[in-house]
Amino acid sequence: MAAPTPTGAGSGPMARHRLRAWMLQGVADMGKHQRATPETGHHGQRWWRVMCLTGVDYFSTLGYQPGIAALAAGLLSPVATLVLVLVTLAGALPVYRRVATESPHGQGSIAMLERLLSFWKGKLFVLTLLGFAATDFLITITLSAADAATHLVENPHVHSALQGRQMVVTLILVALLGAVFLKGFLEAIGVAFVLVGVYLALNAVVAAVAIWHVVTTGHVVTDWTRALTVQHGSIPAMIAVALIVFPKLALGLSGFETGVAVMPHIEGDPDDTEERPTGRIRGAKKLLTTAAVIMSVFLIITSFVTTLLIPAAAFQPGGPANGRALAYLAHEYLGSAFGTVYDVSTIAILWFAGASAMAGLLNLMPQYLPRYGMAPHWARAVRPMVLVFTAVAFLVTWIFDANVDAQGSAYATGVLVLISSAAIAVTIAARRAEQHGWTIGFAVIAVVFLYTTVTNVIERPDGVKIGACFIAGIILLSFGSRLARAFELRVSEVILDDTAARFVRDIAQRRIRFIANEPDRRDYAEYRDKAQQIRADNDIPPEDDLVFVEVTIKDPSEFESKLHVRGYVMHDRYRVLCLESAAVSNALAALLLHVRDTTKQRPHIYFEWTEGNPFAQFLRFFLFGQGEVAPVTREVLREAEPDRSRRPRVHVG
Repeated sequence: MAAPTPTGAGSGPMARHRLRAWMLQGVADMGKHQRATPETGHHGQRWWRVMCLTGVDYFSTLGYQPGIAALAAGLLSPVATLVLVLVTLAGALPVYRRVATESPHGQGSIAMLERLLSFWKGKLFVLTLLGFAATDFLITITLSAADAATHLVENPHVHSALQGRQMVVTLILVALLGAVFLKGFLEAIGVAFVLVGVYLALNAVVAAVAIWHVVTTGHVVTDWTRALTVQHGSIPAMIAVALIVFPKLALGLSGFETGVAVMPHIEGDPDDTEERPTGRIRGAKKLLTTAAVIMSVFLIITSFVTTLLIPAAAFQPGGPANGRALAYLAHEYLGSAFGTVYDVSTIAILWFAGASAMAGLLNLMPQYLPRYGMAPHWARAVRPMVLVFTAVAFLVTWIFDANVDAQGSAYATGVLVLISSAAIAVTIAARRAEQHGWTIGFAVIAVVFLYTTVTNVIERPDGVKIGACFIAGIILLSFGSRLARAFELRVSEVILDDTAARFVRDIAQRRIRFIANEPDRRDYAEYRDKAQQIRADNDIPPEDDLVFVEVTIKDPSEFESKLHVRGYVMHDRYRVLCLESAAVSNALAALLLHVRDTTKQRPHIYFEWTEGNPFAQFLRFFLFGQGEVAPVTREVLREAEPDRSRRPRVHVG
């Protein structure tokens, strides 16, 4: 007879356990660095196929960039776009080719700058850049979904049914994106290749037909040039105005950071090593250059034909070309059937651009926040982070009312800050390599991007406000998480040298007694007086052995690391175990637990009370790894070992 199926009280915990296991299962497929190994036999993908993975983000901006340029620059849109192309090819491209050389494992410019700074100032700087990166990627998701919704709502076949439902359609697209990642997203470079190939081919058709109409309708060019002359008077004046409005077109620079992030997927040479993947770097440079050239050609052509062929009123909010200038031309000159095919292709690539951005978030955040101790354990799993990012995307969509133009400033701010930081990083790298010519060149590029960033912030402060909200949220949540995890063990491995291991084996034959000592002069009198005081305070017999333990703070901003223990004999008498760690209490607790596990005995450790305000002492521990050591050590041990009978003993006198 079959056993009855568990029901009632037991089914709830079982269901919760299954849900928890499902939510915390694994890490992102797209977060795995794809490299050839004997076990997997994976050799990556050709660079031109990987280009399509970053291209769904970069090339998809053609869906809205011409319309944004027309709104920002008006009749000067082609001239301002030409300035954008020059900055792309002479500025952003050389910078990110250097980033690919300096950071070939996909960490990007943030990792380069992280290496330049240490302690808390480095962590805060990285958190700030992560805030702008989050702005860039999240706004990519929401802006792309909003523009995809615009193309869907404005399609004549469904316009009457979906009119006024832009917000609903956008939220549905964002939710579908989150659902894909909850199910488990496998990086489909083949899918990206098809989407990008079809999309660029359709755009080439639209551009060619539009150019034909410009050529065959000669008056549109003369009308445009006459209107430009009336508005601006001279070519120098036009160039000056184009330079001023150029920062508003900064969306056309998106995609470079993603281009570096996908580097681990590029096929390298057979003799590539992880330390110097020459083939991967060469492929990444080809990827960046080819993508920049293709995008530059399309930007120049599309800005020209949309400015000449579309009435200015159609670009305004609510107009039929707002956020969909090329789709407007596709329907106008190639018919409803082709226009619908173009809309479907645009919707697909814009939606997949959101997938690329979500993958970037899931790759980027776990590389830093958990390592800093500034994220809960579940942040290493994909599904909880997908829910968090999807919820934030819902909020951003609601705040901006699913409006493409309204989100442009926040997107541009995120893009420009990341490119500016990359330019600064490569300038410093070139200077350290004593490459004076490159140093000057990169410094000039950095100044250009800093000017562009500052101008964009002044003219459109909403972007930096949104970025500041992301930064504040990340910093507050990060420090809250670190505070909640302050009493974790935070040591991944304990490694004793031969002398330290001999000390432990020797005292394990008797009762194991350690003295926690804050190293000062380290002279004979310091150890003698400390030993006498500990014996008197705790009634330790003179014949019992005592071993001193001293912790030197290395970098208090680090969270988790290996613990190396070295043994010394000081003044030919006193045995001392020397440790280097980010926090005194956590290192001592890790040592005690390691000694217990290796000797099968419960060690004892002896402290003195620390003088001072308890709250101030806790802040010293949280920020600098010191403070009131004795009670914190006991608390770390209590969290690490719930069984009191197995917990090392802490004595305070």
